[in-house]
Amino acid sequence: MTAAYEEVPFSELLHHPAATTRRLDAVRAIRLRRRDAGDLALMRVDQMERDASVVDFTSRLLAGLVRTENTAALRQALPEALPWVTFLPEEDVDALLAELVDTARGAVELDNLAPIAVLLTQWKHSAEIHADPTLYALLTREPEGDLGPVPPPEAAE
Repeated sequence: MTAAYEEVPFSELLHHPAATTRRLDAVRAIRLRRRDAGDLALMRVDQMERDASVVDFTSRLLAGLVRTENTAALRQALPEALPWVTFLPEEDVDALLAELVDTARGAVELDNLAPIAVLLTQWKHSAEIHADPTLYALLTREPEGDLGPVPPPEAAE
C-alpha cells in the first residue's frame, strides 16, 4: 500500500518538476510546503476522482440510512467517528445528524467539501461548551449570556 502523502518544499516542484511528480508513483499525494502561504497538495486526477466517489457514496449512504429510519445505528456509530459528540445533548445529536446529511449531500453536488468541515468544526465547538460546566454557565446565563437574535446591521452610506 502506498503512503498517504509526502512533504516537499514547493521550490522542489519548481526546480525539479518531473522528479517531483514521479513521486506520485509511490504516494497518494504530495504536500507542497510554502513559507508565506498555505501548503498545496499535488495528486493524480484519477486519485482525486476515486476519493470523490468514496465521499459521494458515503454521503448518499448516510442520507439513505437517515431516511430509512436507521438513525439508531447512526447515533450508535457517531461517537466512534466523532468522540466529542458524547458531550452534546440528545436533541443536539439529532440536529447534528440531520445537518450533516443535508450538508454532505449538498457539498458533494458542489464538489466542495469545505461546508462539511465547517459544520463539524461548529458542532465540535458546541460540544466543547457543553463539556465545560463553567463555560456553559457563563454563556447561557441571563442577561449576559445569550441575548437572542442580533438585528441586521444598518446599510452603509
